Formats: sequence, C-alpha cells, structure tokens
Amino acid sequence: MRPLRFLMIGGFLGAGKTTTLARLARFYLDRGQKIGLVTNDQAQDLVDTTRLRAQGFPVEEVAGACFCCRFNDLVDKVKQLENSQRPDVILAEPVGSCTDLVATVVQPLKALYGNRFEVAPYPVLFKPSHGLRILKPSPPTRGEEQRAGGFSPKAAYIFRKQLEEADAIVLNRIDELDAATLTELTDLVHAAFPGTPLLCLSAKTGQGFEALTELLDQRGNFGRKVLDIDYDIYAEGEAELGWLNSSLRIVADKSMSVDTFLLDVISRLHEAFNQCGGEVAHLKVIALSDASFGVANLVSSQSRAELSVTGPGKGIGSDRQCACGPWSGVDRRTSTTGSDGSVYRLRRHGRVSYSTKFPSRTTAADLPLRPSGSSPGAPQRILPWHFSIRGQGQRLGTRDQGEALFPEP
Repeated sequence: MRPLRFLMIGGFLGAGKTTTLARLARFYLDRGQKIGLVTNDQAQDLVDTTRLRAQGFPVEEVAGACFCCRFNDLVDKVKQLENSQRPDVILAEPVGSCTDLVATVVQPLKALYGNRFEVAPYPVLFKPSHGLRILKPSPPTRGEEQRAGGFSPKAAYIFRKQLEEADAIVLNRIDELDAATLTELTDLVHAAFPGTPLLCLSAKTGQGFEALTELLDQRGNFGRKVLDIDYDIYAEGEAELGWLNSSLRIVADKSMSVDTFLLDVISRLHEAFNQCGGEVAHLKVIALSDASFGVANLVSSQSRAELSVTGPGKGIGSDRQCACGPWSGVDRRTSTTGSDGSVYRLRRHGRVSYSTKFPSRTTAADLPLRPSGSSPGAPQRILPWHFSIRGQGQRLGTRDQGEALFPEP
C-alpha cells in the first residue's frame, strides 16, 4: 500500500495558510489526486473549516489546542478522512501561533507512522505586514519597550521561531507589495535565515505558485530542523495573544449585502482596536445565509479589511445567521475602557477576561443586542465593539451567543 502524502503548511496568524491550502487542494484535484484537509485552531466551529467545506473540500478539524498538543487527535482525524475519502494527499493547517512543529508533529509522524505517511517538505508562510516590522523593528520611544511588528518581543519570538524551523520560507501576498518592499523583504529574510530557500508567491492570485507545488513534490529527508526553544518565552508570547470566538444571529426586515455588512463590522472593529492601542494578528468574520456566505479578514492594524470570499446574490434577510469568529490577536497587557456605555463580560479564565463595551449610541447604524440568557426587555447595543484583555494569563478560547436586530436606516 502506498504511503499517504502528508503536507503541512505553517505560518503566523494571517499569513494566508487557508488560502494556500485551498489553492493546493484545487491543484491536486486537477491532477487527479484525492485530498483531505485538517484545520486547527484554539476553538471549535472554525471559520477556516466552514470556508473550506463551502468550497467542496472534505475537512476535519482539531479544535481546542495546537497539533503539537493534540498529536493523537490529528492522527485520528486523518484516519477519519482515510475511511471516508481514501485520499492520496492530506493537507494540514496548524494554529498560527504555534511553533516547534517539526519536533512535535513532523518527527513523530516519521518515527511512529513511517510506513503510513510520506511527509513532504515543511514550508512556512512569511507574513509581510508583520514580518517587515519584526525583522526591521523601529527603535522604541522613551519609556516604552521595543514592540516588534506591533507585538511584544515575546509574541515576535514565536514569529521568528516558526520561520527558523522551515524547510523553505514562502513570502506570501506579493501581489500586495511594490518592487522596493519585495526586495527589502527578501534581503531581510536571507539575512535572518541564511541557507533556507525562499519562495515568493501570491496564494490569492496564483503568481509564483508553481514553485511551491514543485517544492512539495520533492522527496527526501526533510523536517530535520528541531528548534532550540525557550518554552517560557513561547508560552508567555501565546498568552499575550488574545483569542475570541463569538456568534450572532442577525434578523432584518429586508435583504442586505453580506459583503457590505462584513466590511462594516471589520472596519468598526479595526477603528476600535486602533483607538485602544491593540495590534491585530488576524481578525476573521464569516456571514452565513441560506445559500451563500462571505468571509472578511483583517491581518494587521496597518492593513485594510478585505473580502476573502465574495460572490453574487449574497444577502441577509429574515432569519439569516451571521457567525463572527474565530478571530485572534489583540495584543494587550493593560485594560482599556470606553468613554460611555455599560460593560458586558463575556467570560473569565484565570487572570484574563474578555469584556465587550456597548456604547449607548442611538443612531440607526447601531445594533440592539440581547445576550443569550438575558432578559429580552433589556437590550444593549453591539456596534462598535470594543474588546479588551485585562491582565495576563492563559491562552483563551471563548464563545458567546447573542441575537441582534437591524433597524432600517
């Protein structure tokens, strides 16, 4: 029996792993090979899983922790795909805040399941928006520590370690870069990680993608870069990245554009994060209606919101659902407060808590919110949203349910 080809695509939050996996899946299907996908994140009901399944791909998910902490779950999910799909290729996407995957996933697969899996080279996607600032950080102002890429040094440590263990570094999103920035980034990557092959491509447009498929077709003794990693810094870096999942049901008297709604939500959150000094690692919002869906992303505080899944005829009407999350990455170690409105606490874990502030604005653009379990007669307002992390502590996975009603403008 021929071994199952196992491909894992690493990279930081918002580097473009899901888009890359989808393009790879279509590539292998066009080549006549059966595929199976495994997604991974800190919570259940993943946006990535929904997005990939909506494109017709068979997907299983490992939720609640990284592949490195759920290795047996990863193997079990692959087995489920084997039983249901009989794939030739497995495509796996680890959590964007995870590193040390060669030691905890690649090497164990080879050692324990060498006859069952044929492990491909391990590429790690390089995220330009944060990578440029992390590899070329600006000097700190007086009284402030240096925050590489908008993150604390401990969170930036994870970004660097991910690239350090790569068989090849893949500079993604080159369609968003001008020639001078691309040249600067390639020089920085070569200087920081000498000897590691560098590919430049756009998973969104397909530019340069052939180089990645050629890399992944190679056979050999790959996945040998076992990291020398400080797990205290690693854990503290992950703890500084806040994670939140939230789901809402949206009801409207008339149809509305899903794309317009998504961009409005992302833009309002973007503004709120900038006001409180939070750095976005990756914010994802998906809207689901009866026959269609849309996905919008924000990959850094210096980026613009963009639609990653678009299509005609999408709208939200009566009794449509909008699932917002999961998104990740407000890097905050001090509490923030708004100027007005009441605070509705979502959940507390140890010394860290998420709070959502609902400003008491009364314009028609606001959404009256009834949190689950609360009295229907006590509506609050949900937009704009302000999320804050108070204190320090363990990495979070939270989820809240609510209902909202759009008034006519």
